[in-house]
Amino acid sequence: MLPNVVMKDKYSIDEFANLIGKSKDTLRRWDNSGKLSAFREPMSNYRYYKSEQLAIFQDTLLASENQNATTIAPNGNYNVLELFAGAGGLAIGMEKAGLKCAALNEIDHWAAETLRQNRPNWNVVEGDIRKLSFRHLAGKVDVVTGGFPCQAFSYAGKRFGFEDARGTLFYEFARIVKEVNPPICIGENVRGLLSHDSGKTLQSMIAILDELGYRVLEPRVLKAVNFNVPQKRERLILVGVRKDIDVDFEYPRPFKRIFNLVDALKKGDLFDCDVPDSPGTKYPVSKKRILDLIPPGGYWRDLPLDLQKEYMQKSFYLGGGKTGMARRISWNEPSLTLTCSPAQKQTERCHPDETRPFTIREYARIQTFPDDWQFAGPVSAQYKQIGNAVPVNLAKEIGLSIVSFLNKIKADKNLLISA
Repeated sequence: MLPNVVMKDKYSIDEFANLIGKSKDTLRRWDNSGKLSAFREPMSNYRYYKSEQLAIFQDTLLASENQNATTIAPNGNYNVLELFAGAGGLAIGMEKAGLKCAALNEIDHWAAETLRQNRPNWNVVEGDIRKLSFRHLAGKVDVVTGGFPCQAFSYAGKRFGFEDARGTLFYEFARIVKEVNPPICIGENVRGLLSHDSGKTLQSMIAILDELGYRVLEPRVLKAVNFNVPQKRERLILVGVRKDIDVDFEYPRPFKRIFNLVDALKKGDLFDCDVPDSPGTKYPVSKKRILDLIPPGGYWRDLPLDLQKEYMQKSFYLGGGKTGMARRISWNEPSLTLTCSPAQKQTERCHPDETRPFTIREYARIQTFPDDWQFAGPVSAQYKQIGNAVPVNLAKEIGLSIVSFLNKIKADKNLLISA
């Protein structure tokens, strides 16, 4: 009997992919090549898998119960070029996974200064990506990563190709992927990209990478809370594998344990000491008066009715729970997604015991930055850097998946260009 699997006679492609930790794209390729053939309904040609096929992956499923304890070591010097690097959340995770930083680009001065101060040996290229070229790194980089901002495309009369994307920052990401031509590229963005312009923006991005010679896996939303991050943050991951490489990339498998706010701010399994003291912003007097009345784990609906109406104003009469408004986080739950400005209305994340926003170091802990990672600039700039970051522990798991992928290439076909 397989662990934690409710046995069925048939599984859809989506169900089977989730159970074995593969993408639907991988299953389709296995089906086409005969490696693992799907069954088909005779009339509709609907594809499905049978329960006995799960036995093939029994060892994989059992291993996932072991809290992903296996550490993957790189079989060479694998180099990363990171675009839109921010304050280094993704870069630190890549470093923890064993990848080497070839260069990082960031336009924001304080974020670039944060990178330079913490890692003087990193090649930090501060400036507008639209004015930069990385052709000198062609043949020297194994992966290009980047959290490109989501921008709309203009569709009128367009074929949604590479040249049509000019003027968007995704075009710059794709342009540099074309210049460097790495075996794999990884883009990350907010979950909302899935539905942006009814999904057309994401489909255009996929079409552009396909045009540049990359096989794009089905995008995956990774929940940070499943990867040792005490925060309900979601990131959309877009993976492109160069078409001449017949090796599967596997998304990281989620951990069983969920960490809560107490794990972030107190000594325990995530950190070996309580959170250090640090500066932080304060609530206006009027907001503090309201939040003083909110219990840990509560939000605006825990206020007396007259105060609900006063605080929410027109929003009180609109639909939806709006559970992030006037929200005090409990010690025994993960934090809601951190934002760039901790005191703004609609995104309050109040400390469980004190009526105040989280401090800089508390913010950093929730994003799983190490305590020795210092942020440059005024407090407002520091909050912005942390709020925009990819959680470090999530980035590490993505990095380990990249290392596993690159190891397979090196072992199977020796296709790597930089190791």
